[in-house]
Amino acid sequence: MTARNPVRLSNAEAVAAAVFAQPGSGARFDWGLTGAAELGRVCAALVVVDVLSFTTAVDVAVGRGMRVHPFPWGEQAAEYARRVGAVAAVGRRQVSEERPWSLSPAALSRAPVVSDLVLPSPNGSAISAAASASGLPVVAGCLRNARAIGRWLREQGYGTSDAPVGVIAAGERWPDGSLRPAVEDQLGAACVLDAISGVPGGLSVEAAMALAALASTPDVPAAVRGCASGRELIEGGFAQDVAVAVQVGVSTVVPVLRHGVFTAA
Repeated sequence: MTARNPVRLSNAEAVAAAVFAQPGSGARFDWGLTGAAELGRVCAALVVVDVLSFTTAVDVAVGRGMRVHPFPWGEQAAEYARRVGAVAAVGRRQVSEERPWSLSPAALSRAPVVSDLVLPSPNGSAISAAASASGLPVVAGCLRNARAIGRWLREQGYGTSDAPVGVIAAGERWPDGSLRPAVEDQLGAACVLDAISGVPGGLSVEAAMALAALASTPDVPAAVRGCASGRELIEGGFAQDVAVAVQVGVSTVVPVLRHGVFTAA
């Protein structure tokens, strides 16, 4: 997320950079790490949405009073946790009585509360960690807290053409590392966009098209349960995680990432 530094661009590159920033709108939308980097250049705040399961897990943990440190997926998370005096979450299948903290929202709702939790993931956490380098406030959005985030963004004055907000659907990864757009993240992003759809700066075309997915989805929880990512978790034995993630509008928590840590706004 270093694109804010001045760089020398050709005329064609400058035109492309301006267009892909979705100029003139108060609320903008894009996908994944690259989309977050692009909107991070021009927006005043970012909302990262990774419904299954990073941002849902952040909502649960922060709602219970924990400070959450996002970190890219990998073995280095444990070493980072030791350096900052935090507990490192483990993979869903590595949960034990001694290590009950994981990316599972259901497990986090039962685990003992710790003051600081390092929560790695390959998508939402990696995007959030990278986005924090831009110095922007980064908000963890999901189906549970989209309405609360919308209220908070409005109260803070975001959503104008001078202080636009970028909503980022994290998506998943194919085995070759390429982005796999994910239904659950588009719907989660759409719920955030719906909560701010009346902002003075209006929606970009990309944001409006993302929001249109919500209008054509009469039962959002059913859609998330039935999509590829939802079925993967359910069939893998983690139906409770999906059940927590599809609780639309139940949370008033607005987790904001500042100085590398998610805390409640």
